[in-house]
Amino acid sequence: MLQMATYKPKNILITGAAGFIASHVANRLVRSYPDYKIVVLDKLDYCSNLKNLNPSKSSPNFKFVKGDIASADLVNYLLITEEIDTIMHFAAQTHVDNSFGNSFEFTKNNIYGTHVLLEACKVTGQIRRFIHVSTDEVYGETDEDASVGNHEASQLLPTNPYSATKAGAEMLVMAYGRSYGLPVITTRGNNVYGPNQFPEKLIPKFILLAMNGKPLPIHGDGSNVRSYLYCEDVAEAFEVVLHKGEVNHVYNIGTTRERRVIDVANDISKLFGIDPDSTIQYVENRPFNDQRYFLDDQKLKKLGWCERTNWEEGLRKTMEWYTENPEWWGDVSGALLPHPRMLMMPGDRHSDGSDEHKNADGNQTFTVVTPTKAGCSGDKRSLKFLIYGKTGWLGGLLGKLCEKQGIPYEYGKGRLEDRASLIADIRSIKPSHVFNAAGLTGRPNVDWCESHKTETIRVNVAGTLTLADVCRENDLLMMNFATGCIFEYDAAHPEGSGIGFKEEDKPNFTGSFYSKTKAMVEELLREFDNVCTLRVRMPISSDLNNPRNFITKISRYNKVVNIPNSMTILDELLPISIEMAKRNLRGIWNFTNPGVVSHNEILEMYKSYIEPDFKWSNFNLEEQAKVIVAPRSNNEMDGAKLSKEFPEMLSIKDSLIKYVFEPNKRT
Repeated sequence: MLQMATYKPKNILITGAAGFIASHVANRLVRSYPDYKIVVLDKLDYCSNLKNLNPSKSSPNFKFVKGDIASADLVNYLLITEEIDTIMHFAAQTHVDNSFGNSFEFTKNNIYGTHVLLEACKVTGQIRRFIHVSTDEVYGETDEDASVGNHEASQLLPTNPYSATKAGAEMLVMAYGRSYGLPVITTRGNNVYGPNQFPEKLIPKFILLAMNGKPLPIHGDGSNVRSYLYCEDVAEAFEVVLHKGEVNHVYNIGTTRERRVIDVANDISKLFGIDPDSTIQYVENRPFNDQRYFLDDQKLKKLGWCERTNWEEGLRKTMEWYTENPEWWGDVSGALLPHPRMLMMPGDRHSDGSDEHKNADGNQTFTVVTPTKAGCSGDKRSLKFLIYGKTGWLGGLLGKLCEKQGIPYEYGKGRLEDRASLIADIRSIKPSHVFNAAGLTGRPNVDWCESHKTETIRVNVAGTLTLADVCRENDLLMMNFATGCIFEYDAAHPEGSGIGFKEEDKPNFTGSFYSKTKAMVEELLREFDNVCTLRVRMPISSDLNNPRNFITKISRYNKVVNIPNSMTILDELLPISIEMAKRNLRGIWNFTNPGVVSHNEILEMYKSYIEPDFKWSNFNLEEQAKVIVAPRSNNEMDGAKLSKEFPEMLSIKDSLIKYVFEPNKRT
C-alpha cells in the first residue's frame, strides 16, 4: 500500500466501476484502504460486468448501486445519503468504432452524464475532489516524427466522435472548476490492457480470436502506433492522483514504450504458437484512424508513480486470464467483428458496415485531402501541399487554411530525421510544395530544450536539413517556419530606435539552446536555393484559449517584463505564407507585422477589449531571470522586405485590433 497522506478521502463514489479500468481501481482501494467507504455506481451496460467487482463484494467498506449517471435525482441522492466527499468519474462510452456508428449515445453518456455529476457537486457543495477520467485521444494524432509527447498543456484536437465527446466533457469540468470552485483534477491516459476487459478492444479481441483459431483483423496496414499500460499500473496511477494530485491540474497517465498494431498481433500470435503470416488479416481502415498517440508522462512520475509491468509480462498475464476465463463475458461474437459499429449487447451480430468507410461517391476515406472546388483557377488545381507538423499549432492552422481556400493537402507521416520516410511521403503524395511547421520549441516552453539538447538537435537541425535536401532532390520548394528569436537588442539596434534586424543580419542571441539550434540551421539553409525561411516571432492568434498564444501566456503570468518586440499575427500572416508559396518566393524573410508592441501595450488592449478588471505587474529582466532557465530574446525585426511584397499588410498594433481583439471583444 502506498503511504500517502496529502489528501485523505472518506467516502468515494466511483462511476462506471463495473467496467474495466474502474473495477481495478475500486478493488485496489477497497483492499488497500479499509477506512475508506467505496460506493460504486454503474448501469451495467454491455461492457460492464458485476463479476469484475468480485474481489470487493464481501468487504464491509464496499457498496454497489445500479444506476445511470444521467439520473440527476439518483446522483444527488447518493451524494447526500452516502456523504460522498470524493468522486472518481470513469463512466463513459469508450470504443472508437462504436462512436462512428452511434455517436449520439456518446454525447449522452460522456457529456450529458458528466454535466449531471458536476451540477450535483455544485448543488450539494460537499465534494473535496472530483477526478475526471479522460483520454489521450483528446490531443488528436501525434506526428510520427515527434520525439516529445503531448504535455498536459497541449492543444486538444480530437479527431473522432468519441474523443470529441471526451474533450467536451473536459471543458465542462474545467468550467465548473473555474466558475464554481469545484476541486477538479483531470487525467488523460494511454491504452490500458489486462484481465476483465471487454473484448471489443484490440488486445482481448486478438486473444479470444487466437484462442478460437480465427484470423486477427488489422485495420489498414497495421502501422498505427499505440502505447499500452497494464491495468494494475494504471490503478496505482489513480491511487497516486487521488492522494497526491493537485486541484485544477491535468495528469497524463502514459508510457513512452510504443507498439504498432501489427506488432501487437505478431506478439499475440507467437504467444499462441501461431504463424502471424497465416493468421493476420488486413481489413478496411476506420473512417479516420489516428496514426499515433504519444504522451509526456513526467508530471505524474514526479508524484512518485512509475510503470512496473513490462509488455511481455503484462501480455502473458492477460493471455493466461482469458484462457482461464473464456466465458467471462458470455457470447461476444458481435464484439469480435472487424468493425463493430453499434453499441451491442453481448451476442448481437451486425454487419461490419464496410461501405460506411466510403464517401457517397465510393472513394475510400484514408487521407486528409480537400479536393479542389469546381470553378477554381488552373493555378489552384495544380497545387497540392505536403505539411509537416500536423499536431502543432501552425501545422493545424495551415490545414484549416487549405480547406478554406480549397487547396488539396496532406500531412506528412515521416519523421524529419528519417530520410527514407520523407522520400516515401513525397513519392506517394506528389506535392507541389512542402511546408515545414514541425520542430521542437519545448513543452511547456523553451526551457525544456536546455535539458533535452540531443532531441532538440535531432529535430530542429538534422531533421530540417534532411527535409530541405530531400525537397531539393525532388525539385520542390520548402516553406520553412523558423524563428526571429535569434536576435537581441544591441548597440547597432538599440531598443526603441526603430532600427530592426534585416534578413541578411547574422544572429547575435545565444541565450537559449533552442535559439542556438534555430540560428545554426538557418545559416546552413542559406545554401539551399529551394527554401523559403519565415522568421516567426512571439506568435499571436485570435484563439485566446490556446496556451501557445503569446497573449494567452502573458495574461496568465503573475508578472511580465515590458519590452517592445516584433510579433507575428497568425490570422493575417499565415494566409500570406500560402501566397508566398504560390509565388515561389525563396530566401529568408522576417515574418512579422511591421513595427513593435510592448507587453504592457498588449495587456492594456486586453483590459480594454476583454477584461476591464484585469490587473498585472511588471518586473525587470534580472527578476525574470530568477524564474526561468534560459534567457529570452527581445528585438525588433525590419519588415521592409515583406511589406514591399505585401503592401496591404497591417502594422502590428492595427493587426492586433483587427484580427485579435475586435473579434473577441467583450466590453
